[in-house]
Amino acid sequence: MNSPLPEPKPGWRMAVRWMLWLAPLVLLAGSASAFFLWSLDAVTRARFDHPWLLWCLPLAGWATAAIYQRWGGRGKGGNNTVLEAIHDEDETIPRRMAPLILFSTIATHLCGGSAGREGTAVQMGGSFSAWVARWFRVAPDRRRVLHMAGMAAGFGAVFGTPWAGALFAMEVPVAGRIQWRGWLPCGIAAWAGDWVCRAWGITHGPWPELTMAVGPWHKGGILPDLWMVAKIAFAAAIFGSMARIFTRALHGAGRGFARMLPAPGTRAFVGGLLVIALTSLLGTRAYLGLGTWSPDPSHPVIAGFFNDESTHPWAWFWKAIFTVVTLAAGFKGGEVTPLFFIGAGLGHALAGPFGVPVELFAACGLLAVFAAAARAPWACAVLGVELFGLPQAPAFVLVAVLAARVAGRTGLYSAQREAIAAKT
Repeated sequence: MNSPLPEPKPGWRMAVRWMLWLAPLVLLAGSASAFFLWSLDAVTRARFDHPWLLWCLPLAGWATAAIYQRWGGRGKGGNNTVLEAIHDEDETIPRRMAPLILFSTIATHLCGGSAGREGTAVQMGGSFSAWVARWFRVAPDRRRVLHMAGMAAGFGAVFGTPWAGALFAMEVPVAGRIQWRGWLPCGIAAWAGDWVCRAWGITHGPWPELTMAVGPWHKGGILPDLWMVAKIAFAAAIFGSMARIFTRALHGAGRGFARMLPAPGTRAFVGGLLVIALTSLLGTRAYLGLGTWSPDPSHPVIAGFFNDESTHPWAWFWKAIFTVVTLAAGFKGGEVTPLFFIGAGLGHALAGPFGVPVELFAACGLLAVFAAAARAPWACAVLGVELFGLPQAPAFVLVAVLAARVAGRTGLYSAQREAIAAKT
């Protein structure tokens, strides 16, 4: 049954109930995110120390597919399963989704698949919200808001951005309309989940703080630099087009794999072989894994796109190819961190021709490609402020909103609904 999200009921009894529901949720989501981030770092180091692990990628894919075929159930839908449970109170999230996505994502990164971590965080948060809903026998209408809070807790903890995590959970379910009725549970869950994750000693990578001097958004006081505005707007169109191409390629490749190789295990095995072939063809392992760091200084990484020394103008293209093959074949993980890499790399490549500081366009590209692909421009603009500082907030809003408009209705999540349709 489809129905609007419930209106919040005032009163101390309802407040106590929400605190009882949110306390175990944020403890589980924050702790699981801490373990997940620690594990990602550990398996990434192991992959660099033992290059032969790449040859295990086809077997890891086959094993993951077999496990999901046997025990995945509705969890095979990934993020879409969480979104469907938010839309419809009759839909449920399998509680086993959390351990399945956690360990399958770790296996993907251990063996070199190009994937991210957002999907894992969202699915773990949604799964834990299902646990809590069953423990406390939460009513179906309240359970939908609890699932949003689980998304917020997972996203905020994994990226260390609670404001963006809360807004992401409210914005993604219905593209074009923020679900403000869930603002308080989502806000509390995102902040508390991030705090729990940090309490375990987890730190998130440092990001450069952009200042007004980096990109002269304002010129001569309060007046905007119209030439800079025009450059950012034109770049936003490119970023939005890239997001559209990526999402269409991802969905198209997934359908193509399914037609040619109906068996999920065979599909993942062949996808692993394709990743190995691409790696051998290029003669580099730079496009495996997250792309956040590498012991090899010649490898392009996300942070490297924020300085003038990067010499990989096509890194964004190859990262997109590796990610599409990995995820379309059925390996588990998220899309966001690879999209960060693609956007920052593309922004770095455009900075020279546009005559702007690379730091500014790398940040704008990182945010805009994700904003357009996830159809969550406001969450991504807030993400930019949390990662890079407040001075460039107008640029972040402009580039995220325009990129999302250019990308249109093509998005990562098939269960994401349109604002107009959601009103009916």
